[in-house]
Amino acid sequence: MKSKIKVSVLGGTGMVGQIYISLLLNHPWFQIVDIAASKKSSGKSFKEVLKNRWKIKTNFPDQINNLVLRDIFDFNSIPNDVQIVFTAAELEDKIKTQELEFKYANHGYSVVSNTSANRWTDDVPMIIPEINSDHLEIIEKQQKKRNFPKNGFVVSKSNCSIQSFLVAIDALNKSGFNVNKINVTTMQALSGGGIKIINDKNYQNNLIPFINGEEEKTENEPLKIFGKVQDNKIIKSKNLSINAFCSRVPIIDGHSAVVQLQFDNKVPKISEILHIWENYKSIPQFLKLPTAPEFPIKYLYEDDRPQTSLDIFNHKGMAVSIGRLKNDKIFDVKFFSLSHNTIRGAAGGAILVAELLYKQNFLKNLWKIKLKLEQVLQ
Repeated sequence: MKSKIKVSVLGGTGMVGQIYISLLLNHPWFQIVDIAASKKSSGKSFKEVLKNRWKIKTNFPDQINNLVLRDIFDFNSIPNDVQIVFTAAELEDKIKTQELEFKYANHGYSVVSNTSANRWTDDVPMIIPEINSDHLEIIEKQQKKRNFPKNGFVVSKSNCSIQSFLVAIDALNKSGFNVNKINVTTMQALSGGGIKIINDKNYQNNLIPFINGEEEKTENEPLKIFGKVQDNKIIKSKNLSINAFCSRVPIIDGHSAVVQLQFDNKVPKISEILHIWENYKSIPQFLKLPTAPEFPIKYLYEDDRPQTSLDIFNHKGMAVSIGRLKNDKIFDVKFFSLSHNTIRGAAGGAILVAELLYKQNFLKNLWKIKLKLEQVLQ
């Protein structure tokens, strides 16, 4: 690549925004040239706003010290060469967030969103690159329907918690063992709720058996991800039902889940499941995308693994760690899964989506490549 693609980060002062910045600083394809935040922070340097608010364990990014933050609603000050807009800007009003993302698309920017605003917009694909990259074909229809200019579109990524187990289920589905029922209990880290929750004493050394809206997301978002593009929208899968219970636990990073599965007809042996997981690769791996883990699933055989303190950074935080796979007395099988919620589940997952978009020249021939990949996997 002769020159890097210029990108903007919306909501760059928050928890996920900071993760975006840390992951993009030395990215081989992308370069940060713009960071947008609230009107209160706009006009100030990155260092001035964030030097004492940097929450990431990596060193403070001195190379962008002097970058002046832009008001998120100021479209006139966006550098001319910006092509991709990563957004972690969740406004108080969901409709306003949705409108903001569409406004950036209408200005010709490729928006990769980490917010929930457009996940259920029926012509906006909600992408986990290993699972449903074929849904990107709807972008052309989205552009036509909404009169977006060339390269202007919105792509969303899913909720962070479901990424700890959906890839494992996708691997089984693609191997001919179709899952039709999921019962899942999630234990979600504080960082999933942002900096305010991390600093809130009510959440420290405490377990709270409720997260507003999370159970609805966990039960419904996979249905869109496993759905199909039909006409000008994405239709939810009718072959899967999910029951979820979600809780907030007093750890900083790492969403985990206890997952029980029931299969449609053919039930795999434990040895077959392990073989599938340990050999599973998908489009990001075959395309050698920079952020893609070599193997999306890492199985750990120890009885007390995976653990948040030991395993969330497997493959730089982009792999899903799984353990304790067993036969189940009520369902067919059960297992424990873990993923890094702000890397795989948020900024890293969104960057992986952007890499896929770039590698495919924004959708051209994507479904042909998927077909070839499926032939390879067979």
